Amino acid sequence: MSVSIDRDRLVETASRMIGTHSFTGDEEGMARLMVELFEARGLHVQWQQVEDGRANALGTWAGAGGGPSLMLNGHMDTSYSGREPWLKNVRGFQPSAFVEDGRLYGLGISNMKGALACYVEAVSALQDAGVRLRGDVLLAAVCGEIEKTQHGDAQGSQYRGYAAGTRYLVSHGGVADMCLLGEPTEGKVVLGHFGALWLRIRVHGNFIHTAFSEGRRGENAIVRQQEVLAAVMEWVPNWEDDPANRYRGAKAIVNVGAIEGGFGWRVSRTPHHADLFLDVRVPPTKPMAVARGEVLEMVRGLRDRFPEYGVEGEVYVTAPGAEIEEGHELVAAIDAAHEEVFGETPGRDVTRWFSDASALTRYGVPTVNYGTSTGLMDVELGENLEIDGLVRTAEVYARVAMRVCGVA
Repeated sequence: MSVSIDRDRLVETASRMIGTHSFTGDEEGMARLMVELFEARGLHVQWQQVEDGRANALGTWAGAGGGPSLMLNGHMDTSYSGREPWLKNVRGFQPSAFVEDGRLYGLGISNMKGALACYVEAVSALQDAGVRLRGDVLLAAVCGEIEKTQHGDAQGSQYRGYAAGTRYLVSHGGVADMCLLGEPTEGKVVLGHFGALWLRIRVHGNFIHTAFSEGRRGENAIVRQQEVLAAVMEWVPNWEDDPANRYRGAKAIVNVGAIEGGFGWRVSRTPHHADLFLDVRVPPTKPMAVARGEVLEMVRGLRDRFPEYGVEGEVYVTAPGAEIEEGHELVAAIDAAHEEVFGETPGRDVTRWFSDASALTRYGVPTVNYGTSTGLMDVELGENLEIDGLVRTAEVYARVAMRVCGVA
């Protein structure tokens, strides 16, 4: 059975999504748009108020019965607001859509409003074709996926990411037999992705007025942290090259994400402590408790090496990775649908970014990431996706739904 994707309708839907502000912590307006789109297609709607100003929208296209249920999950929050000083003059990073040379530009289109628009269009195309499925199709538009967390003075909903919305979703009725996540994967099937462990390493020093610091530079926490950082960089290759930290041929990776110390408004004092922040990627095959123990063992080694520095370690994010079996029926359905639309079977990939598959798989919902090109990250042009790619991806999603849920 053939389905026809309405290109203009898809672009219009995606453009409306781009035009709806939904920076992390302020996704409710986007959730209301999703409710409008769901209701226009006769879907049963569940509104999930995650917290003030934040909601999930769950639309269910009920099947005739007798088939598996399929969730199409996508996050509404954008990685940027468009108001950042380095982005405010880049058109493609603004919440205003425009088309140029066959590409749709605008904030959030690639990560991942394009996928949300494809989900809606896939259901619309199936309905237009008179298709009746046996299993339910759930369209889940969720808040709070972006990789960020509250820490120190950074408090509030705009810092509550890492599957905040999907964790709420799965504990409030949003479950299915399987889930397709349309994160940008360049048309490849992502069978697994790494998780993230965030670690703070604190080094202490003495609080000294500049006038009395002569000969005491070695007591400065920032200077001490420089030595500790050098020692950490000696450890990093051990983590990255450890076979136990590989997954399907992909190595782990560690990023030095931030350093904090001192008082910009009072540099007449040496800082009493300085913090180093690491993002340690963990394969989905390694339990987070094991990874936590290993990185804290590294911190203990630093403490022994620098006994006068008061070295402390704190793990403050543990977001596990996710994986799905190569032989899962959803993977087979994507392979077949992709080949029908693109003329070739999709490749495989392992990524080191996080997705909501982490929360879904741990709630018993096998999940695979498969979506469009990344459309990222042209600093001069901003987020963008090829419209033809969107159209074909929407068709793949529609065909996957028919294969998984069954046609009545």
